[in-house]
Amino acid sequence: MPLQFEGQTEGVVAGRYWHRLEDGRVQCDLCPRFCKIRDGQRGLCFVRANAGGEMVLTSYGRSSGFCVDPIEKKPLNHFLPGTPVLSFGTAGCNLTCKFCQNWDMSKSRQMDTLMDRASPETLVSAARALGCRSVAFTYNDPVIFLEYAIDTAKACRAAGIKTVAVTAGYVTPDARREFFDHMDAVNVDLKAFTESFYHTLATGHLQPVLDTLVHIRHETSAWLEITTLLIPGHNDSAQELDTLSKWVMAELGPDVPLHFSAFHPDYKMTDIARTPPETLLRAREIAMGNGIRYAYVGNIHHKQADSTYCHNCGERLIGRDWYVLSEWTLDGGGACSVCGTVCAGVFEARPGTWGAKRQPVRLADYRVA
Repeated sequence: MPLQFEGQTEGVVAGRYWHRLEDGRVQCDLCPRFCKIRDGQRGLCFVRANAGGEMVLTSYGRSSGFCVDPIEKKPLNHFLPGTPVLSFGTAGCNLTCKFCQNWDMSKSRQMDTLMDRASPETLVSAARALGCRSVAFTYNDPVIFLEYAIDTAKACRAAGIKTVAVTAGYVTPDARREFFDHMDAVNVDLKAFTESFYHTLATGHLQPVLDTLVHIRHETSAWLEITTLLIPGHNDSAQELDTLSKWVMAELGPDVPLHFSAFHPDYKMTDIARTPPETLLRAREIAMGNGIRYAYVGNIHHKQADSTYCHNCGERLIGRDWYVLSEWTLDGGGACSVCGTVCAGVFEARPGTWGAKRQPVRLADYRVA
């Protein structure tokens, strides 16, 4: 008999990382919230639920939309530059960020949001047909649909297609190990570097995210980049940026790229002004002053601060004009063609030519029976 929840059978599968409590509730052990859920109820993330004393995922194979993006939009600047990535998300999230820039999907509490369906095999078929070198789990956090993401990653890996996770990294150690073992590249949204920010604006905690970053960097083969959305007056002080970049340097090393992105008023923080470009450029200078070799700005147009330079001789290795590559001076092995110093990242002999195009995709056209 198929699993069901609230009369729904499609998309409902057995969940992992949970245990049953003595009072009949189930405790979700996927993320540090440890939601304790009664029969017929959902966890805070919305997509994990208690169905008759069993934990289920209710969004397997269902998405809020599919699109082919430039890989730089994730953002990943050192992972197959210039190539297209098939991007999708589901609904829900395990954090409650008041500043969420994708709130229409991540904060959705309607299963009607999940209009399109795609099995892992269909995603592989679409990625191949569309010429995508990778598939990205994005728009909302893939940790909450771990079972679907891992099955898709396995199908992609078997077909020679890479997988990318765009995540806040809010996950428990056991789930963390399994999830990131299947990813080829990860961008972690490090929202701030204070516990008070995570507690007040995201109702979460900082330390689990730091633990995730250390795990990805030192215990997996996945390529790692980090993004911090700088919100005026909340996480953009010189002191906090100095502390953040020094921690990255000490715990992760100089080769993990940092992206400092501009906030725009949205969701529950419409009273905060946009981030001035000067704030992003100052953050980049602080990070590079602390030894970080690759630091970028996002959501503003600044060719110099978006480009990649050789940390040894200063040669511009990859020029970027928004999402369009304008220069490429890496040799076939990913090293500077001037001095021979290797640039950290995952590069092919030639860059992709996708550019800044954004192509919505209807997965029904590629569906595998």
